[in-house]
Amino acid sequence: MVSLEILDIGDDYADFLHDESRREGRAERIAFPVSTDDVREALKMAGENGWPITVQGGRTGITGGCVPDGGLILNLSRMNAIGEIKGDRMTVQPGAVLSELRDAVAGIRDPALFFPSDLTETSATIGGMMANNASGARSFRHGSVRPWIHGLTVVLPNSEVVELERGVHKANGLSFKIGSIEGELPELPMPDIKTAAGYFVQPDMDLVDLFIGAEGTLGVVTEATLQLLPKINAICGLTAFFADEAQALKFVHVLRDFSKPLAIEFFDSRALDLLRRMKAENAAFAELPELKPEFHTALYFEFEDKVPEPIAERAEEAVDCWMAEGDREIENMKKFRHAIPESVNMLISERKKTIPALTKLGTDMSVPDGRLEDGMRMYHKGLDEAGLDYVIFGHIGNNHVHVNILPRSLEEYEKGRALYLEWVRQIVAMGGSVSAEHGIGKIKTGFLKIMLGDEGIQRMRQVKDLFDPAGLLNRGNLFGSDR
Repeated sequence: MVSLEILDIGDDYADFLHDESRREGRAERIAFPVSTDDVREALKMAGENGWPITVQGGRTGITGGCVPDGGLILNLSRMNAIGEIKGDRMTVQPGAVLSELRDAVAGIRDPALFFPSDLTETSATIGGMMANNASGARSFRHGSVRPWIHGLTVVLPNSEVVELERGVHKANGLSFKIGSIEGELPELPMPDIKTAAGYFVQPDMDLVDLFIGAEGTLGVVTEATLQLLPKINAICGLTAFFADEAQALKFVHVLRDFSKPLAIEFFDSRALDLLRRMKAENAAFAELPELKPEFHTALYFEFEDKVPEPIAERAEEAVDCWMAEGDREIENMKKFRHAIPESVNMLISERKKTIPALTKLGTDMSVPDGRLEDGMRMYHKGLDEAGLDYVIFGHIGNNHVHVNILPRSLEEYEKGRALYLEWVRQIVAMGGSVSAEHGIGKIKTGFLKIMLGDEGIQRMRQVKDLFDPAGLLNRGNLFGSDR
């Protein structure tokens, strides 16, 4: 007996045809499962009818990964149960929202625990975070979401339900067996940097990890067991302002080489100028602290307990420093960081009033440790020569910054696109990743092909074909429109 209701899209569900990327898709049907059995039934029906099936959560992604390409939308937002903490683990459904998960974990006082993934977008769902192997400001210490997923319940495209546990279900070299599916994992280039680009493959790997970062192309996660850590009771945050960018980049190396901070975040001069402008012109930013004219570039970093003495001494080289201690002060400091992407979005929204088709162009690439300055020079040189408006900010501890190109015309937008593509080639040549935290989705499949080459994409496709020979699940993600 079919219990899952399949609904026609119509006008009532038109909003589910896009995500934060603003890419518009198409679909004929939508379903809102609440259980593993519902998901299993949906995949069974999709297979029998040849429907492409697109999995969605909170639709906060910016690469079009949950934008449908025909067929059935499987929206998991109602699968949002958050289980009890047992020891240092918690089991949740994929539609659980990060902010609600944090609140649930924070409610447990003895012992105090926390979930290490620290995304800026707290309305993201756990399922979406796993799909993209997402990360955040504290990824410098804690990494991406991958290591904090202990176990998964997954419905495979053939409607088979499998359970995987870290440390228990592993590949034998590159040979693997998951339920009734077995085969060989491909050899893929895996740069030893922060990356969220393509399938994660290593000899003797935990098979949990194959589904994390796979962008929903191999199966539908219906339950995840999260690994929690003891809560850090005392955090000290420091924002240091420098007279120029070169001094700030030197200090990044000091922080990484001589200490173990939780986070290292970067704000270039244009980002600080944009905040100055927003504070002066928009009441929503009135509470931002005053930024002195001599503040050129800034770093924000966090430590447990207190800033180590050697770092504090070197910080005296900065023009000025703001200290934050305790949850409230740290949260206010984070609001300062979050005000930059908010300002960018508001600026683009204002320009769209005159040119509706205009959007920003945002990079998400990372480079090896020894190429940080090379990457930054590449960005500035290309942008300045093209005469483009931009800001740069982000997770510089992992050599991962977001360059936001802010076009003032469609001509500038096209110049920005061409420049971005040239950067992709240079980043790959440096040994970097074309996506460090947002994934590939449907928008950056060409970038992934540059990074892995035709042979690498074909090897990934062989894994996809083992799990989903009909190519129905999350069609278009990673491989383009043919898969």
